[in-house]
Amino acid sequence: MKMKEQISIRAPKEAVWKTITDFENGAKRLSTIQKIEILEKPQNGLVGLKWRETRVLFGKSATEVMWITGAVNNQYYETRAENHSAVYTCRMSVEDQQGGTVLSMEFSGEPQTFGAKVMIALMGWMVKGATRKAIRKDLEEIKKVIEERN
Repeated sequence: MKMKEQISIRAPKEAVWKTITDFENGAKRLSTIQKIEILEKPQNGLVGLKWRETRVLFGKSATEVMWITGAVNNQYYETRAENHSAVYTCRMSVEDQQGGTVLSMEFSGEPQTFGAKVMIALMGWMVKGATRKAIRKDLEEIKKVIEERN
């Protein structure tokens, strides 16, 4: 399952980047995040940052451990999580556009076991729709916080 959503934000790319990389305060910006606990912090940059995030997904509280696997300052960062017999990756990227910034989120969930593959084959359409809706909500909430601040 792969998807991409994006949103235009009336703010400079650097302001958007600063907000999306402020992981410690993510629960203050996104209504679905209940708690973030930083587990490992790299000496420099973002790669290697690891955190435990608890958020409401599909109406239930869920906790995932996520970490940053790649990043280029003011361009993108990539995360990875492994849970429920699947590998989840996400890429957040920012690009200049006239009058502001485009914030994009690319999400991928790849089942790793036979059982997980069967489950996605049967229920993937429902999971994909709910996931797309959750991503869109996150992007809209990020936009609102940034535009109110700038």
